[in-house]
Amino acid sequence: MEKSIIIAGSGGQGILFLGKIITSASMIEGKDVTWFPSYGAEIRGGTANCTVIISDEMIGSPVVMSPDILIVMNRASLDRFSPRLGKKGLLFYDSSFIPERITKKDIIAIPVPATEMASTSGNTKSANMVMLGAFLSKTKLIEPKTIAGLFGGSADNGNAIFRANKDLVQKGIDFIENSQGAYHRY
Repeated sequence: MEKSIIIAGSGGQGILFLGKIITSASMIEGKDVTWFPSYGAEIRGGTANCTVIISDEMIGSPVVMSPDILIVMNRASLDRFSPRLGKKGLLFYDSSFIPERITKKDIIAIPVPATEMASTSGNTKSANMVMLGAFLSKTKLIEPKTIAGLFGGSADNGNAIFRANKDLVQKGIDFIENSQGAYHRY
């Protein structure tokens, strides 16, 4: 098994952090993994993206030309990276910023209103955690309990930010589980 992922959005949306969480959890689960960040000159508000490769075997290169999975948090990232998404690839996109239906052939497009869902918890900057939950639920590449462990184990442990992140990850999981078939397969 080898899955390549591109995560993209604007600086300040937690794009690189999302990639680091996926990478850390994959390592904890004993998988081989790479994480390769890229960001513009002005970090907050500029462009940011990273690639993650998760594998059961050694990874030859961190370069991802045609990802299996694309996670985008804004329109510019969708426009830039969606042409590279492989056939039968998964496209997770923040439908709070990209409200229209994605109609690219040969992919599965999964709209997640991540920013809207995060704002109900009072922190739109944590939309990446909602997207992480959707990713976990749909791909099954990482166990949610591994992510919970990264955020301090039980809900009684850790600081308020970690508890809030765990809650938002669960919202993303619940969103996917409660909207089966609501995404678009072309």
